[in-house]
Amino acid sequence: MSDTEATIKALQDFIEKDRDFVVNLTRDLVRIPSVNPKFETADGLNREGDVQALLEPILKDEGFATEKFDALPGRPNLIGEKPGTEEKSLILCGHIDVVPTGALKDWTVDPFGGEIRDGRLYGRGSIDMKGGVAACVAAMRAVNRAGIRLDGRLAFHSVVDEEAGGGGAIDNVRRGKLAKAVLVAEPSWGDVFPAEGGLEWARVTIRGRNGHSAFRFNEIYPQQHTADRLVPAVNAIDIAARFIEAVHLFEQNRVRARSHPLLPAGMNTINIGVMWGGTGIGENGLPTVMTNPAIIPDAAVLDLDMKFLPDETSKQYRKDFEEFVASFCAMDDWLRKNPIKIDWDLGGLHFPPMNTAPDHPLVVSLMKRAAAAGKAPTMKGFIAVCDAAHYAGAGVDGVIYGPAGDGFHSTDEYVDIESLVRSAKVIAASVIDWCGVR
Repeated sequence: MSDTEATIKALQDFIEKDRDFVVNLTRDLVRIPSVNPKFETADGLNREGDVQALLEPILKDEGFATEKFDALPGRPNLIGEKPGTEEKSLILCGHIDVVPTGALKDWTVDPFGGEIRDGRLYGRGSIDMKGGVAACVAAMRAVNRAGIRLDGRLAFHSVVDEEAGGGGAIDNVRRGKLAKAVLVAEPSWGDVFPAEGGLEWARVTIRGRNGHSAFRFNEIYPQQHTADRLVPAVNAIDIAARFIEAVHLFEQNRVRARSHPLLPAGMNTINIGVMWGGTGIGENGLPTVMTNPAIIPDAAVLDLDMKFLPDETSKQYRKDFEEFVASFCAMDDWLRKNPIKIDWDLGGLHFPPMNTAPDHPLVVSLMKRAAAAGKAPTMKGFIAVCDAAHYAGAGVDGVIYGPAGDGFHSTDEYVDIESLVRSAKVIAASVIDWCGVR
């Protein structure tokens, strides 16, 4: 057995022997409600700062220099670092904000109780993703307790706001908190995800001309252009209906023409998720009157969730969509003079794509170590989006690997305890592989 393999075996034996650490830490984290305040606020519900306060002394005890700062007002990120070379530097990353619980009556357990039964640890955030955070801490703790000095710099990023767009990770990137590679311990069910599509949120605004509904015939039925003819109204909702059909065709053409080998065919979709129609546009960008069907509406606003492939760029994707909209407008007399407006970065949300090479050393390590730990992994692309995107957008090679579970963004959320322990072992092994030992 080589020195590296002996070191990894010692680390994994330590994690197995001390498996209660990662389980208890996950439970302690779950028991601190840290609902993202962008979704819901209440006394005792938005305790992200308390989560970071729990983690910080653990990091310090394991020899990490720590730094804590507000990524958003009153919402701190926590960073721990051990020095080393930049060429082999690595970030272990996880978010500590969670989504709301929804109706408590729909849960069979206390969402913040950390109940354990049948090999599962239940609670909001257990799988998404406080279990992954705990697995990273357990891996780093094992490295320290074994007295190992890593060659590469090892950093731990505990971030806020991933559930609402990644404001915590974005702030880290702005501050230059980067490395050569990042491992984000989102739930992957033991598989390895080196790729993730990009995501744009955009708002499309269509303007018409309002009028009285009694004169709709003047808009849609051929009329003689006499001197006393009223100026025809233009129904913005009618235009929106045609536009939606055109968007579906644009979407289908892209889906058929482009795919990525690690992602399901057709994942690069456009979801028209929200629509408003009415009269007038207020300061918030939405129609001001939406209660009177006797008015021919002059405003329709659509909010779009737009996914694109890991090997595409945001710049090219936006250009393609803008050209499509321009072509749609060019075929309509009204829209040629009153073109559809596109506002990108809706809600400040934008996730760059991640497309790490399948033969990247960190990917290879995770595949190897996961298989050796008892679950032969599959290499896949991540269907959703996560903070790995923001680091990838800054040039950091990213990969996603973490435990198994279910109920994320739903009821009775849980993390599988065996997968939690296994994840800590695999992450510890890959830290050695990537960072090296002095």
